[in-house]
Amino acid sequence: MLTGNHLIAGTWVAGTDTFLSTPATGEATAFANGTPADINRACEAAEAAFPAYSALPRDARAAFLDRIADEIDARGADLTAHGTAETGLPAARLDGERGRTTGQLRLFAAHIRDGAYLDRRTDPAQPDRKPAARPEIRMIQRPLGPVAVFGASNFPLAFSTAGGDTASALAAGCPVVVKGHPAHPATAEIVAQAILAAITALNLPAGVFSLVQGNGFGIGQALVQHPLIKAVGFTGGLKGGRALFDLCAQRPEPVPFYGELGSVNPMFVLPHALSARGGAIAAGWAASLTMGAGQFCTNPGIVVLVDGPDAQTFVAAAKAALAQVGPQTMLTDGIADAFRAGRDRLAASPAVRGVLTTTCDGRQASPGVFEVAAKDWLGDDALGHEVFGPLGLIVRANDLAEMQAVAAAIEGQLTCTLQVDPGDHPTARSLLPVLERKAGRILANGFPTGVEVGEAQVHGGPYPASTNFGATSVGTMAIRRWLRPVAYQNMPQDLLTGDLAR
Repeated sequence: MLTGNHLIAGTWVAGTDTFLSTPATGEATAFANGTPADINRACEAAEAAFPAYSALPRDARAAFLDRIADEIDARGADLTAHGTAETGLPAARLDGERGRTTGQLRLFAAHIRDGAYLDRRTDPAQPDRKPAARPEIRMIQRPLGPVAVFGASNFPLAFSTAGGDTASALAAGCPVVVKGHPAHPATAEIVAQAILAAITALNLPAGVFSLVQGNGFGIGQALVQHPLIKAVGFTGGLKGGRALFDLCAQRPEPVPFYGELGSVNPMFVLPHALSARGGAIAAGWAASLTMGAGQFCTNPGIVVLVDGPDAQTFVAAAKAALAQVGPQTMLTDGIADAFRAGRDRLAASPAVRGVLTTTCDGRQASPGVFEVAAKDWLGDDALGHEVFGPLGLIVRANDLAEMQAVAAAIEGQLTCTLQVDPGDHPTARSLLPVLERKAGRILANGFPTGVEVGEAQVHGGPYPASTNFGATSVGTMAIRRWLRPVAYQNMPQDLLTGDLAR
């Protein structure tokens, strides 16, 4: 049963102020609205838990992650029911996302059992080295301390309460304070119940995890500015994320802010591929563009191709495919409003032509497609901004040189895609060095929606895709965000315990 309260250090805490959920279906529910006092209590509990939790053997932390996954699976039916009602996402999507969430937890459990992430290095002592002896130095990765995590609107499970940021931080040995997203507070609370059950079963420090709900900016501000928080994980929009990033930088002790802020994920369709299979590429793009009402951070919002008859065939095929897609429910009223505003901004540009324009009301969104000449796109920075939802912009270049100019002009992205046939390989080779500087993941002959969770994945990129281009929020390398290297020089052997001794 839902309490509507925060979970702070093992206790369900009510609030004097509440906010109402805004579900896509069903009745609204009241939830406690967090305060700076709630944040302070959660952060102090996390700091109190840190010494014992970070000192746990890796096997014990791995068992905790596995137990959280088991507890989430045990609540699968409730999570799907509440998640679909709150977000409007279909049950199959929520079931799949739950599998991704538990899969991430179990992946990090296996990752820390292996121990390679510790990156242990040893320089043996050389007492007889001339002109100066060399001391023994051992280096290992150590956890930072309490971590703040912000739930994402578009992934109520995989990027929220027990999502990748929380899983990787707990794996690293860092207690976590989650600021729940107001778009799905019931889903957040059920996941928090699962984490609490795991904490209780394994007799772990209660402060290792807290969830504070809230629908205002103030609670997020209090969280990132709390002096006990040592790093922040965020998935969301550019405006809010940048504001939190700036607050982290302005603290007396600045801390890293790992924010994923926005991406248009451009797709470059090279001439041979366009000629040979332009219609199929257009159909695949339409499916990717409208998946989940286009509410993915990897949604391919821009297509770049060389103008001509093959380009016209692509545009016609994309229009035909998208015309078959009906209205879809968006995650929140605010996201639906922002989508319409972005669509209207494009439509108002004199350089942009509508290919498929539709109307949508309330929380519904229908796909839209526009096209623009590359020279006009290059002359208007606003045409490269993300519109979160099922909206695409086709950029027509006069030739390959102009396509290269578009590639050079794009901002930092999560992904860039190349549609290539063998005859396009020379052109692709010239584009790759440009795209490597623009994106964290480069795809060939695919579509970026769908982010595999594994050892090699990178989900991040240069600003504004993310605030730290050297990090990823998906894949096992995500654990590096919550660790720092510590070197130990000439330590007595009986002080080299645990992982440091091996």
